[in-house]
Amino acid sequence: MGDVGVAEELAQDALVAALEQWPESGIPAKPGAWLMGTAKHRAIDLLRRRERLERKQEQLGHELLVSQQETAEKEFDAAMQDDMGGDDLLGLIFVACHPVLSKDARVALTLRLLGGLTTEEIARAFLVPEPTIAQRIVRAKRTLAEAHVPFEVPRGAELAARLSSVLEVVYLIFNEGYSATAGDDWLRPELCEDALRLGRILAELVPTEAEVHGLVGLMEIQASRLRARLGPSGEPVLLLDQDRGRWDQLLIRRGLKALERAEKLGGALGPYTVQAAIAACHARAGTPEETDWPGIAALYDALAQLAPSPVVDLNRAVALGMAFGPAAGLELADTLTSEPSLQNYAFLPSVRGDLLAKLGRDDEARLEFARAAALTRNTRERTLLLQRAAECARRPQPPI
Repeated sequence: MGDVGVAEELAQDALVAALEQWPESGIPAKPGAWLMGTAKHRAIDLLRRRERLERKQEQLGHELLVSQQETAEKEFDAAMQDDMGGDDLLGLIFVACHPVLSKDARVALTLRLLGGLTTEEIARAFLVPEPTIAQRIVRAKRTLAEAHVPFEVPRGAELAARLSSVLEVVYLIFNEGYSATAGDDWLRPELCEDALRLGRILAELVPTEAEVHGLVGLMEIQASRLRARLGPSGEPVLLLDQDRGRWDQLLIRRGLKALERAEKLGGALGPYTVQAAIAACHARAGTPEETDWPGIAALYDALAQLAPSPVVDLNRAVALGMAFGPAAGLELADTLTSEPSLQNYAFLPSVRGDLLAKLGRDDEARLEFARAAALTRNTRERTLLLQRAAECARRPQPPI
């Protein structure tokens, strides 16, 4: 069909049909083939409706539309006969990550096509104005159409090069559900489910890619905590305060199995596999006190080598604080206060506030929690941070 807009509608219709039918009928043996079959019938219906409409409006367009319909049916039949079955679905994912597009456009378009996020939700995820995201998506579709980019799965070195962009987008979708950047809800579980579904399909279609299994393992383990991350009134419950009896053991087992698959494929561990190993340390601990914090700190050291970033360093600071005392964590966190990319990142003053509070420096901690509350755009998170600031203010101060 060669139309990204139509492909977007067909793909999302197929995913909606899966959401409605799979909970009752179960996930089919070949999810990709099932989705393509559903999309095939929707596409045929769409083309037939177009044919009837065009015949009424302009008889001259009849032959062209019939040709388009026949071509589309042949393409879908060929896809259904392919051994992989889901190549066309996977191809749609890779279209959105085609090198002809800028990185920002690839990420935004993939979120829109496969994740089902609205333009507003994508804008929140990237902390940029909504019109900017809308323009990126429009320009990306136009660029793909003008370049006649085919719906196909890249092979060889090109597959490896473009897979990292796909995994990045899938994890962005998951994170927006796991810890919403804005709004009144702390969690949006439906986005986590969408990301997990995409990750599982990718793991079936490219089973020899270790980082795909690493990402799936990471998401499975993190998703296992979703029920425990909310209190009775929907308030956030932080990791060390969670009732671990509410963690989903099935998802943990699936996550650990995916991590094992990633590790068995050999080679150097990638960033998602290392993060999955960190998540596994938490999952294996029956209580917060049993957590292997020195091991987690070492894994963050490895992650900082693989994918250096201020955010990774900030998480390293948390791990160091838990493993070797709050002073060690604060020393690293303090080096990040001048980092431009973290100036409006609420997690930085939140981490510093926590470390300062553990050191008994309550006045400084209160200011940091208040600053974090001012930076976040999530209502639930703001309430939690203001509560922590108030707790610091209420604690008796040591005598001078």
